[in-house]
Amino acid sequence: MTYSTTAIWVIIIGIGLGTYMIRFSFMGALGRARLPEWAMRLLRYTPVAVIPGLIAPMVLWPAATAGEPDPARIAAALAAAVLGVFTKNVVIAVLGGAATLYLMLYLIG
Repeated sequence: MTYSTTAIWVIIIGIGLGTYMIRFSFMGALGRARLPEWAMRLLRYTPVAVIPGLIAPMVLWPAATAGEPDPARIAAALAAAVLGVFTKNVVIAVLGGAATLYLMLYLIG
């Protein structure tokens, strides 16, 4: 299916407006309202749920290996997870995972 340049821009603008309205509904419309304590407690877990959802596909189906699981990336993800759990420090977890990835890629190719 081929789209014209105008159709592509209409789609991009429509998706952008839809995304804006979804975010505005929470930040703009409810920005001054006080959310219940149970909702605030649940919202604290949002980053913890989103980050693994973004990283898991890059570890399990990496584009660099045409979607095949790669032992180097799995080892790096495990190292970062272990470091994150034990140190409670994001920077150390990221640096440890990156170091593990580069070391494993160097050792096993």
